[in-house]
Amino acid sequence: MDSSATLTTSKIIVAIDGYSSCGKSTLAKQIAKEKGYIYVDTGAMYRAIALYSIRNKIISDAHFDEQKLIESLPEIKVSFSYNPTLNASETYLDGENIEKEIRGIAVSNQVSKVAQIKEVRAKLVEVQRELGKAKGLVMDGRDIGSVVFPNAELKIFMTADHNVRAQRRFDELQAKGDNIPFEDVLENITKRDNDDTSRSENPLIQAEDAIVIDNSEITQDEQLKIALDYVNEKLTVA
Repeated sequence: MDSSATLTTSKIIVAIDGYSSCGKSTLAKQIAKEKGYIYVDTGAMYRAIALYSIRNKIISDAHFDEQKLIESLPEIKVSFSYNPTLNASETYLDGENIEKEIRGIAVSNQVSKVAQIKEVRAKLVEVQRELGKAKGLVMDGRDIGSVVFPNAELKIFMTADHNVRAQRRFDELQAKGDNIPFEDVLENITKRDNDDTSRSENPLIQAEDAIVIDNSEITQDEQLKIALDYVNEKLTVA
């Protein structure tokens, strides 16, 4: 075979990290759909555990029984099921569809605290790595490229101005009927940024070999084109 011939690999892992409300999940879903890959929303996994903690009075604004959560981990079952009507995967907690509930502000306010627990992260990272063994997967979160899949063929790090992100989140909540003041949403975004970057267990960092996409002033279509160009470049190996 001519050594200069172009070879195309069949599947890769695309790891997408970045700040909250940057549209990581939206981009990941779009890439997965375009390439016929599996999409895994790791943020939904942490949100599911946060919801479990809220429901079982393990966590609140004033209280967090970390030890009780750790002891409860073996009995918490988080899974995903594809909804053909919506053309998307939905999150389940112990067999219950919780997709809508985990997107609310109550869970958003607690999820960063839950994600700081090393036992929680260890449990979910194990699940995430198992899902990636066959490749052909797009996964988004906070530490996918730095911790879960440090050898991923493509790593994308997403960022945007915090006011832009807050407005996007506010609009999303308003569309769902959640009348949360913009100031509360902005405060939540700022707090989550601080929690994510300052936690001791696997903080949000940009992997050295990650490609940065700042989507403050570009459309979703423009962002997708940029990302797909990088995906196709990685799929083609000289």
